[in-house]
Amino acid sequence: MLPQRMKKAITENPKKLSNLIDLVNLPSTLREFLGQSQISRLGCFMRVWSYIKANNLQDPNNKNVVNCDEKLRSILLGKPQVELAELPTLIRLHFPKDPK
Repeated sequence: MLPQRMKKAITENPKKLSNLIDLVNLPSTLREFLGQSQISRLGCFMRVWSYIKANNLQDPNNKNVVNCDEKLRSILLGKPQVELAELPTLIRLHFPKDPK
């Protein structure tokens, strides 16, 4: 069940939701990282987050920071460390503004 705030946001702007869940052809860097040629922006973020958790890339002293390995650095503009808050923005850069 969706929270009331989220329901309101979806009904007021359904295009925002479609940008998150529509399948998009991926650029080569993301294609190599994910091993897929198409994925939604939300699916991509979830896969990147799973990769971070599986490889223990969160900084043990500050869980809001991700220490990037070479593979993750390839999709996050070569940054050695990334704040969790900027992760969605960096992933969004790989997706076109209008996926259709």
